[in-house]
Amino acid sequence: MRIVSLLPSATEIVCALGLDDQLVGVSHECDYPPSVQRLPKVTKTLIPADMTSGEIDRLVSEQLNTTKALYQLDLPLLRTLQPDVIVTQSLCDVCAVSPNDVQVALAQLPGTPHVVNLAPQSLDGLFEAIRQVASAMGVSADHIIRQLRGRVEAVGIRSAGVSERPRVTFLEWLDPPFSGGHWNPELVRLAGGIEELSIEGRPSRRLRWEEICAWRPEAIVIACCGLTVERTRQDLAGLQSIVGWNALPAVQANRVYVADGSQYFNRPGPRLVDSLELLAHALHPALHPLRPGLSALHRLSGLSCA
Repeated sequence: MRIVSLLPSATEIVCALGLDDQLVGVSHECDYPPSVQRLPKVTKTLIPADMTSGEIDRLVSEQLNTTKALYQLDLPLLRTLQPDVIVTQSLCDVCAVSPNDVQVALAQLPGTPHVVNLAPQSLDGLFEAIRQVASAMGVSADHIIRQLRGRVEAVGIRSAGVSERPRVTFLEWLDPPFSGGHWNPELVRLAGGIEELSIEGRPSRRLRWEEICAWRPEAIVIACCGLTVERTRQDLAGLQSIVGWNALPAVQANRVYVADGSQYFNRPGPRLVDSLELLAHALHPALHPLRPGLSALHRLSGLSCA
């Protein structure tokens, strides 16, 4: 079978199932595991790399309102690769090639590739997505799902005894601020925190800083969607100008954490469970030891990450 993946989380699922040798093409954002970086890139972004976060937000809003594309498929390359299976998504118009563009491309490809359309909105949805990909490829997902569920349940069991759950604000964008939606409120709950600015299983939403300050979070996690820690640093300086920022309990207690949003929290693949474990360790380090191989979330001290 020849597989083309149009999003990073799908690529990670394919590789977790041991099917990486059948991948023939990936998206421009697929970078994990590192071996996939050598594969042909069948998509490209139309968002300029030098844009600020505020400019990206305005461009995305304009594109979505005018039904213009944010990503482009390399149709000639796709024809050359002759995929049997294309794994894509219908969860978020901002994250990958739109389903409509995929359908248009399918009509121009020789044969009829099987399209696996993923739309997980929770941890259970992630496990179902893994099962979808496995089913399309004729393999079993039971082992990997059992392992991932076991790790999730272990975190939940440890957190069940927490008597003091910190108020948490999870942000997936800073300019303007967006709450982390879908599975992220679930991760906060399982990790032993309380998140009331977003709803489990619902999309992220634009926030006002006044809402965040009124919630008075005792811990803040920043995982900007698609951005590395280094890129996120560019937006951190603006936090000091927010009225009430320095008075927040999380800031005063030095409990503002920055994650690599390109790798964790925003990719609904197997490493979503890594994200849960990182979050649990940040909120309750004595209760949730850091899993070997994982590095703790960066802690924001002043305007720098430690």
